[in-house]
Amino acid sequence: MTNEFTWFDAAVAELADPQNQRVWSIIVSLFGDLAQDRGAKISGGALTRIIEPMGIKPEAMRVALHRLRKDGWIESTRSGRASMHFLTEYGREQSARVTPRIYDRDPVTPENWHLLIAEDGPGIHTLDDLMLTRHYTAIGRNVALGAGPLPRNCDDLVAFEVTARSAPAWLQNRLCPPELREACSSLRDAARHAHETRPANWQPSPLQTATLRTLIVHRWRRVVLRHPDLPPVFFPPDWAGTACRAEVFRLLDTLPRPDLAQVNSAD
Repeated sequence: MTNEFTWFDAAVAELADPQNQRVWSIIVSLFGDLAQDRGAKISGGALTRIIEPMGIKPEAMRVALHRLRKDGWIESTRSGRASMHFLTEYGREQSARVTPRIYDRDPVTPENWHLLIAEDGPGIHTLDDLMLTRHYTAIGRNVALGAGPLPRNCDDLVAFEVTARSAPAWLQNRLCPPELREACSSLRDAARHAHETRPANWQPSPLQTATLRTLIVHRWRRVVLRHPDLPPVFFPPDWAGTACRAEVFRLLDTLPRPDLAQVNSAD
């Protein structure tokens, strides 16, 4: 039993994101993974017990919840003596928008690409509008790369249909800066070590599972949403994205999403 508790504490410390311990962001990751469905609620007590092992104090959690309520992400109600928290419609929409990228085990890279170039002036606004409404990768202030066919309403932009053949080191470093590459490789190593050192036949409690899943998903979300889905030629030689994805899902597969009724009843 001692080894199991020691492993849990060590895994929590190792899987914690060294670059982002913003409590409100961790809570967003938690709800996005465990309670994204309409009507799904987490009690205040359960929320505290999930987050406390991360070294986050209840006071910090209350401040984060206040911010999320103010920003329209979360609502809270009373159920008897307990506080119940749940995502708003806006919070569910924002979570659902990024869920496919976070949980995609084998993303398919598009075959068709196009390049848009804007002149300084009005064309910049057209390009900015397109980048807000569709997924584009900025290559420069005036240049963006997008997947699929050319968009409509871009007559004031230079537009090319392109094939990815080469990407110089400066572009690779711009798309995947050193801090992102380090975040990816360190998560790969942490997930692999946690998986390989986990005691045999250990079954975590629903709250322990929720804690570990939140840490893994939060850290992975911070990696996967910061790099574009592009052909391999655009990534630097030391990019560990494929291996990191494999280790993340290998570990998550050992921690099935717990039932919220069990999570809340453990409060």
